[in-house]
Amino acid sequence: MAYDVIVVGVGGMGSATLWQLARRGLKVLGLERFDIPHGMGSSHGVTRIIRLPYYESPAYVPLLRRAYALWRELEAATGARVLHTHGSLDAGPEGSRVFHGALDAARQHDLPHEVLTGAEINARFPGYRLPKDHLGLLQPEGGYVMSEKAIIAHVAAAHAAGAEIHARERVLRWEASGTGEGVTVTTDKGRYQAGRLVLTAGAWMADLAPLLADKAVPERQVLAWLQPSEPALFRPEVFPVFNLEVEEGRYYGFPEVEVPGFKFGRYHHLNETMPAEAMRRDVDAADEALLRAFSARYFPAGNGPTMALRSCIFTNTPDEDFILDHHPAHPQVVLASPCSGHGYKFCSVIGEILADLSTDDGKTAHNIDFLRLR
Repeated sequence: MAYDVIVVGVGGMGSATLWQLARRGLKVLGLERFDIPHGMGSSHGVTRIIRLPYYESPAYVPLLRRAYALWRELEAATGARVLHTHGSLDAGPEGSRVFHGALDAARQHDLPHEVLTGAEINARFPGYRLPKDHLGLLQPEGGYVMSEKAIIAHVAAAHAAGAEIHARERVLRWEASGTGEGVTVTTDKGRYQAGRLVLTAGAWMADLAPLLADKAVPERQVLAWLQPSEPALFRPEVFPVFNLEVEEGRYYGFPEVEVPGFKFGRYHHLNETMPAEAMRRDVDAADEALLRAFSARYFPAGNGPTMALRSCIFTNTPDEDFILDHHPAHPQVVLASPCSGHGYKFCSVIGEILADLSTDDGKTAHNIDFLRLR
């Protein structure tokens, strides 16, 4: 075979997978249809939240611990600073899933944390203006990953370890032998052979793996960057990243980092699902009005002039858990779903898992039973 493994899609997960494979001495090829990095998928926009007390499920916490370690390994290998920890806040009404899920995860995994009322949060972090009776869990190791910088760092590390990576080359189809070994990948520029194939194609996964058509559904998402009237309140050192459950929905946000503006968005923004190729990428007044209503109420000092509005893509599974598994008909093909809007923080460890699944006996020491295709 010309390559040991081909990785299709060199975004957050694919770039991490390439590094993990190349550092094991394997001959690997990465194929990306757009630029590296690019703004067409789910990894652009400067930052992504990372947090340990995982309200979605405590089962993610061991993977997060390894993700933190691997982000630090990437920094040591490349000299790039990609992980910043200034604290995370998960808050909502007393009975909210966000607060109680985070509290449960923190207790189960003995994570250092504080429980604060909305009034206490507002006093400690004056950029916030939450309802006084809301509850929040503050965890000191939360923060953000520099998403595009991390892709660049993973690609640089993969190149240094011998990986071959092609951008602006679209995969048209792939074929797998019936023996469980061997794949052929055809692109708009050539044909390549390998022993194994890893598909990390983001919102285009269903195009390459039709069995995921109803399990990896692209959704339009919109982010805002607004100029704070009091910039000092939105510096990373005094403004923890947040997940908030409020009556308007579930929102997430960041301090001002690198580009102008307080950054935030609403999960499942307008619930607009569509194929990736048909994704509506423009941002309009209705998008801005929805987001501004939130910032005006809960972050009034961050509700100044618009600095930027950008769309990106969530790709949602039915239960919003990830999918990490072998193709049921072709064990030499590994599938990695996009992660329902909460996966970027895991990219470093997902790369390790996908490297495990695509080499040797195809097993991993990480517990991913709850992320298997089902």
